[in-house]
Amino acid sequence: MGRLEDKVALITGGGGSIGAATARLFAEEGAKVVLADVDEDGLATVTDEIGAERAAYVVTDVTDSGQVREAVRIAIERFGGLDIAFANAGIFGDATPIVDYPEDVFDQVMAVNVKGSFLVAKHVLAVMRDGGSLIFNSSVVGLLSDAGIAGYATSKHAIVGLMRTAAREVAERGIRVNSLHPGPVDNQFQHRIEVIATGAPEERAAELFEERIPLARHAAPEEIARTVLFLASEDSSFVTATTLSVDGGLKG
Repeated sequence: MGRLEDKVALITGGGGSIGAATARLFAEEGAKVVLADVDEDGLATVTDEIGAERAAYVVTDVTDSGQVREAVRIAIERFGGLDIAFANAGIFGDATPIVDYPEDVFDQVMAVNVKGSFLVAKHVLAVMRDGGSLIFNSSVVGLLSDAGIAGYATSKHAIVGLMRTAAREVAERGIRVNSLHPGPVDNQFQHRIEVIATGAPEERAAELFEERIPLARHAAPEEIARTVLFLASEDSSFVTATTLSVDGGLKG
């Protein structure tokens, strides 16, 4: 039996590399998964790979309460309940000093990363089965920061406060709530950030970031997914209200 046998999971940002890798791994470990994202093509591709017996998707804007609630409803209607949620959807914004940071971009980043995570928590915790697990995808910059990333870093720090509050509120139901803090991952989301932050071509920008990582490389999406699996499974049965770094030593 897999570590998630008979469990049902909802994954936002399910069309992206980390969400997709997590969905595949969850399915391999026995879970049924519902993927939510604004990218219908990405959702359809991952769902087709896993198969209709174990996966479904719903196009979802996480800033819209009704759409998030509908994704939760579909998970319960299709697979009979909800045990795990991975609040993974997020955007970067801009790389600009605070005095020049566009207010509309800041608002958008906060809407997707913070309000979106809040709405996932709000709707999944209302119906999650006792003993479940809610995982927020923050970032290594949810534990530290750097110049020029006010929107992204602020939003990722905010997720930690949301996580710790939720963990306290649902502990009596045996539901664990934790946040994940990946360092640079080998995907287009990260490579775009690196180009914006450094102004260098993609390959050189990646090298500049790797020079700051003690393990001297980017993570594969599958490495992040394995850590999500740990937090979703009984392997982490006494872990809650915790910030878990998966950053190749960058934070240290």
